Amino acid sequence: MEHNHEAIIKWVAREMPKDEVLYDLAELFRVFGDTTRMKVLYALSHNELCVCAIAELLHMQQSAISHQLRILKNAKLVTGRREGKTIFYSLADDHVRTIIAQGMEHISE
Repeated sequence: MEHNHEAIIKWVAREMPKDEVLYDLAELFRVFGDTTRMKVLYALSHNELCVCAIAELLHMQQSAISHQLRILKNAKLVTGRREGKTIFYSLADDHVRTIIAQGMEHISE
């Protein structure tokens, strides 16, 4: 049985996002491609934490955690809330929690 790819190709071509959008999407997933950042995101998916708590949890230096948090914040994956001199970090929104949960579900299958 023969089939025509032309209609499918035209439809996908119309639906294909612009290169800039796909670049941004690839950059977002690149941020998820680091084990330390995934540990930070996973921890924050359970509770908001300050830098010192994340550093203690992951057995890392606060400066290394701050660096990773800056990357996550620039990618709009985490947000900070100031309380006195301390900043408490949390996931930016439920989309981030969903991405983590679905990723965990996918690798557990």
